[in-house]
Amino acid sequence: MALSEFEEKRIEKLFAAFCQARVPAQYHDQIRIEFRIKGEEVTLYESRPHYRDKSTWFSTSIARFKKKSKAESWQLYCADRNNKWHIYQGCPPNRDIEKLLTEVNNDPTGIFWG
Repeated sequence: MALSEFEEKRIEKLFAAFCQARVPAQYHDQIRIEFRIKGEEVTLYESRPHYRDKSTWFSTSIARFKKKSKAESWQLYCADRNNKWHIYQGCPPNRDIEKLLTEVNNDPTGIFWG
């Protein structure tokens, strides 16, 4: 199931502002924080140019937000070193994805940003 048009636009605006603010503009040729929306999931990732070919960028997953339709809430996931997703135990599901994004930004456990 997909997100409503309203919810998708809200998430795009929220995540675009977050990604833009996370890395100063003068470093966007070296690192970018980006996101993808697919169905009822939003994935946040970090992109960097390949060290040999600066025109090729590669991405590392940071966080995933999954909507639980029946509960009308969002669950936060973190990726391990093998890019396998695990439920983040640091905060419970929330109806507001912005609260989970704040948890990723604050990163009290160091699991998202290291």
